[in-house]
Amino acid sequence: MLRIVVDSGSSIKQDEKALYGVDILPLRVQMGNDSFLDGVDLSVDEFYNRLINLNEFPKTSLPSLEDTQNLVQGYTAAGDDVLIITISSGISGTFQTMKMLFADNPHVAVFDSQMAVGGIRFLVMEARKYETEPLDVIVKKLDALVPRIVTAAIPETLDYLLAGGRLSKLSWMFGTMLSIKPVIGFVESKVTVLCKKRGLKAAMKQIVDMTVADKCDPTYGIIASYTYNKDNIDQVIAMSPPEIQAMVAAYDNLIPSIACHWGPNAFGYIYVKGE
Repeated sequence: MLRIVVDSGSSIKQDEKALYGVDILPLRVQMGNDSFLDGVDLSVDEFYNRLINLNEFPKTSLPSLEDTQNLVQGYTAAGDDVLIITISSGISGTFQTMKMLFADNPHVAVFDSQMAVGGIRFLVMEARKYETEPLDVIVKKLDALVPRIVTAAIPETLDYLLAGGRLSKLSWMFGTMLSIKPVIGFVESKVTVLCKKRGLKAAMKQIVDMTVADKCDPTYGIIASYTYNKDNIDQVIAMSPPEIQAMVAAYDNLIPSIACHWGPNAFGYIYVKGE
């Protein structure tokens, strides 16, 4: 039997575990003097309430290695194969740590998603299509899908990306002073500015244009991601042509470990390019 394990950077919520057939390793979120398990003992609503009113930038750390080892070894001891899909190695040390932890276990494959949030959901869905195949075959299928997954997101403010070390101070100053809205995604495992637009409406239109130009694959649908409230992403959906609107399969209010880097009112589409 195939067991799939993801970390909470996937933004798969605890109440979605059965839907996706996964176990979730919660990252830790430090806010002030308090430490929380991502998505377990810190709800999304509580997190945003604290984020907006807190002067200290939240910090994140890896899942518990002891809990991870106990979970995975329990599965492999029972004869199961385990696929661990981690948040991008370009923004977290989770992949490298898991790779070392299970290097000697032939029944465990650790896969670097090279992305976060909705893209990992697509990878889980893909792995489930081939769950009766050997682990190496599943990994090849995921390798083939990764280059087709697009994250196109817009933060309302660049302050949180700057504070989290995801953006240079020069880029922050340029974007803030000129009202430039960057469309951001993942390229080669790292958060990258895909393009820059002047003004929010132009940036929203850019996301719509990208989904159309990429011939978004309806097999996977579109995940409409946002932080704190849906107003911005709802505007993007309203601007989209009917065929794109019909592909919006899910909303995802991003989990704290990711939202702390994007800040409130960020939004975007995550989808799979057509072949």
